[in-house]
Amino acid sequence: MKKVAILVPDHAAIHVIAISRFMFETVNQFLIGSGKDKLFDVKLVGQRKQMKLIDGPFMVDPDLLMKDVSETDLIIIPPMAGSMHEGISANKNTINWIISQHQKGSEVASLCVGAFLLAATGLVDGKKCSTHWGFTEEFRNMFPSVILQDGKIVTDEDGIYSSGGANSCWNLLLYLIEKYTDRETAILTSKFFAIDIDRTSQSSFAMFKGQKGHNDDAIRTVQEYIEQNIEEKLTVEELAEKVSMGRRSFERRFKLATNNSVLEYIQRVKIEAAKRSIESSRKNINEVMFDVGYTDTKAFRTTFKKITGLSPVEYKNKYNKIGVE
Repeated sequence: MKKVAILVPDHAAIHVIAISRFMFETVNQFLIGSGKDKLFDVKLVGQRKQMKLIDGPFMVDPDLLMKDVSETDLIIIPPMAGSMHEGISANKNTINWIISQHQKGSEVASLCVGAFLLAATGLVDGKKCSTHWGFTEEFRNMFPSVILQDGKIVTDEDGIYSSGGANSCWNLLLYLIEKYTDRETAILTSKFFAIDIDRTSQSSFAMFKGQKGHNDDAIRTVQEYIEQNIEEKLTVEELAEKVSMGRRSFERRFKLATNNSVLEYIQRVKIEAAKRSIESSRKNINEVMFDVGYTDTKAFRTTFKKITGLSPVEYKNKYNKIGVE
């Protein structure tokens, strides 16, 4: 029997707590239906006998208090709502409990922005971790020692797991189901919940906003120039000259401020503009390509797919219902 502790931390988002428990209990029913014993002993675990959640008038009565859990095989950390700083501050006891259980051999899995609570334990310092694409800049700023995996749906390193944003939590739960049972059970579960079992990237959902939460005014000036001139063929040398820097110094400062190289940033700004155009206009792919400063069809398609995980045509078919190719 695998003991699964689904945390009910302060500031928790109720829907992920609910679906996590529902999925493990559903798998138990599948196993019983096939003549096997149920595998998962699922408990909601919290600091108090009644936990008030932040996203609405909801209360959860945990099955167990943290102090009453001697050991568990797997800890599920759901996402927190609201301020990540406040959530971490409110869950200091929970953080210590996670560390203690991990030292006893428990595996740990964070869902969506539950990664912030996981990272606060220090258990992913120097390790790979994923979170919601919309929180990557904040996460990097708070936890620079963690190797953040942009766009990754699931990470697995030394018994510590994480998922990307929002509905990516279903994929990590399926990943764990397959690990603890078998592929056949995982496929059955994916069909029951109508989930794409092998989705590996959240890139097609991500919206690039540019990392401007830094104090380098010169680099911010360049970022704004790039964003206002997406139709131009910009070069590193040209951009460095605009802020009176040498190329090497400029590239170093740009990377330090934005976590992207200059060329990566240019590409991501251009592709983000292309995505918006593809989603909302009747322009064909070549027109969009020229609008964002590309003249080489192969280069545009290669870059687009590298960033989004989809070709421009696939992206258009997925998100645009008014345009015609």
